[in-house]
Amino acid sequence: MGKDIMLRDEFLYQQIADGIESQILSGVVAAGDKLPSVRVLSKEQGVSVSTVLQAFYHLESKGLIESRPQSGYYVRFNGARQPLLPSKSYPQAIPQDIDAEDMIQRVFQNMHDTSFVHLEVGVPAPELLPLAKLAKGVTGAVRTLDAGGTCYENLQGNLNLRKQIARWSVMWNGRLTPDDIVTTSGCMNSLSYALLAVTERGDTIAVESPIYLGILQLAKSLGLKVLELPTDPVTGIEVEALKAALERNKINACLVVTNFSNPTGSCIPDENKKHIVELLEKHQIPLIEDDLYGDVYFSPSRPKSCKTYDESGIVLWCGSVSKTLAPGYRVGWIAPGKYLDKVKKLKLYHTVATTTLTHEVVANFLENGRYEHHLRKLRQVLHGNSLRFIQAIGDHFPEGTKVTCPRGGFMLWVELNKGIDTYELHRRLNQEKISIAPGRMFTLQDQYTHCMRLSYGMKWTPEVEAALQKVGRHASKMA
Repeated sequence: MGKDIMLRDEFLYQQIADGIESQILSGVVAAGDKLPSVRVLSKEQGVSVSTVLQAFYHLESKGLIESRPQSGYYVRFNGARQPLLPSKSYPQAIPQDIDAEDMIQRVFQNMHDTSFVHLEVGVPAPELLPLAKLAKGVTGAVRTLDAGGTCYENLQGNLNLRKQIARWSVMWNGRLTPDDIVTTSGCMNSLSYALLAVTERGDTIAVESPIYLGILQLAKSLGLKVLELPTDPVTGIEVEALKAALERNKINACLVVTNFSNPTGSCIPDENKKHIVELLEKHQIPLIEDDLYGDVYFSPSRPKSCKTYDESGIVLWCGSVSKTLAPGYRVGWIAPGKYLDKVKKLKLYHTVATTTLTHEVVANFLENGRYEHHLRKLRQVLHGNSLRFIQAIGDHFPEGTKVTCPRGGFMLWVELNKGIDTYELHRRLNQEKISIAPGRMFTLQDQYTHCMRLSYGMKWTPEVEAALQKVGRHASKMA
């Protein structure tokens, strides 16, 4: 009974908060406007004063409103100062390979230095993860697993984990069974198996642009040519551009980060996902889907995956908890469709088995509801961070700066004036113990030199706010 009341109160406060947030973000109420008092809202909504206060605390944590002593709550977020969206990308229509490896090494050389403010790192900060519960899960797994977890697992991986992934796929209308899934050592391992299963050295893969630098490095290491395609900062890879590329080029596979892409945060609309799958089915070209960020959504429901629309098994769906729960546990998976046997053989040849202990911990986390509870809290924090970052960029970055406004994930793509070299900006910021990810790292072409990726996957602090101000100040000097 008590639990039911708590769930009802949580739903009510979230409902009130969502309504006010929608008004703020749409400009119905503007910065400086006073909100109705707690008692007035309590009476109007027919809820307790504590429920309204909970809604206000939630909005305050996102930086949308602020409390003024003896006066009440006021709108803090200024939508009028929100920057415009970045431009669509128009990469060269032929595969290129301009090396940025030295830049990548230099950018990430300080990633473990705790004296830095790390705006470049693409994983959530430990402060946002349920570390104590995970540690408890490890202890429990050692007690319950055969030989304390020291034995090899089944080739396809931990059965309970595969069951939970299949169950979780219902959120995006997936029709997976445990037998459809192979566990891996993180999502990059899944992508490696997928590319090895469907391509050979010298083949061409089509990708969005910009795209996660690890995918570019992986493709290069496998001897693949990369065709970067025009991409919208909101809706992702352009379907018409993909269609034209398929008619013009011999493409052996397509790889897309469908939901809340790294680095732009774009999310391919569900209807576009359907069209992409149908288009590739027509040409019998496999689609490797990196759905690493799909669970970190800010809207009421999770976006679907390309795998949702896969009728013939051409979609190799890859995922992981590396960006949501435990980066170092290296727990990932792949549902490779009709390429299942190939992927199983690759896993046998390359790794034999995945890590027994950590995969059992994550399976239990999924099974007992702790993962879902953790995700709800993580989404709230990250959504608030995204709004605070965007507001800070609008306040402190040079005039003309553009930035994405993602509805999930934890990446922002920032486009500065074309005269600003973000690699040089990175060098200057390093002297202030701040690190960013220059845009040039996310392409194999000579482009995005005036862009950068910022990660808001950390706890918002005065130090983070001061770091963003410094980024803006240095960029303004270079403008």
